[in-house]
Amino acid sequence: MTRPGANSEWNDAEPDQRARRNRPSRYEFSTVRMTFHSGDERCVGRLYRPDRPADPALVVMTGGLVGASAFGLDRYAERLAAAGYAVFHFDVRYAGDSDGEPRNLLSPARQRADWEAALAGLRGRGDVATDRIVLWGTDLSGGAVLDVAADDPRIEAVVSQTPILSGRAFLRARGIGFLARGTLAGVRDRVQSLLVGPHTVPVVDDGSSDDGNLALVATPSAYRGYCDLVGDGEWENETPARSVLSLARHTGGEDRDRLACPVLFLGGERDDVVPVEEIEAAAEDVADATLLRLPVGHFGLYDGDGFEQAVGHGLAFLDAVVDD
Repeated sequence: MTRPGANSEWNDAEPDQRARRNRPSRYEFSTVRMTFHSGDERCVGRLYRPDRPADPALVVMTGGLVGASAFGLDRYAERLAAAGYAVFHFDVRYAGDSDGEPRNLLSPARQRADWEAALAGLRGRGDVATDRIVLWGTDLSGGAVLDVAADDPRIEAVVSQTPILSGRAFLRARGIGFLARGTLAGVRDRVQSLLVGPHTVPVVDDGSSDDGNLALVATPSAYRGYCDLVGDGEWENETPARSVLSLARHTGGEDRDRLACPVLFLGGERDDVVPVEEIEAAAEDVADATLLRLPVGHFGLYDGDGFEQAVGHGLAFLDAVVDD
């Protein structure tokens, strides 16, 4: 059987020329759009190359439930690149600029395969230093990076930001009623998709609407956070209902006791999406783990003081654990 990502194909495209305000100067790094294949789909990412040093350590990142990666982690990538780290920020299948139908489908197993394909593709290139690789994942990918690093001793360090450690536990927090309705919606989606297209449920809702009863995340603060993060970006607040079935099967953690590299966990004291207590429990099971609890909610890590603290502590962690 072919190992996921073993046949990855990579291509370069034109650098991104979009101007951004209040961000590091583009004279400090360059960017290039790159693609690779995971399974039968093409995934798209952007490689950030710092002006110096000549042979920087490489941070690979993605994350979010649906949409947060594309609209939030680019700021992290820019700051890391300005500090001298190469960064590859990619979109998993079905999301962002990557291919895959139906759009916004969530599959923890396929997301893990996307991580492995990205690493295989990077290691197959001659123009990217891959002897010092750090994985940085947020939300669903915050759990995936722990599993990938546990199976890959070449990973030097991991940053796990507000990680969803178990899709099943994440859904159970919504209650038995949600699980029952979500399962029925997922079965309907699988049948309906064969005939007329997917049956979808909201990704996020403020909890006040009937559809909000089936949203993966349904709190007022999370709804506001998603809206602020996405802004005017193009994003559909819906996911095929079969995503609920995929998350319900995902437990994670089977291999995490083998994690040998340093891990930094980032959590928010006021997070009502991923409670920091769950992250603390996971950190206690990792041999070389550091937990940073920040006084913010879930989406406070993408802007303002929460972002500055998260990226600052993340850089301090990388500087301490990544060899020059």
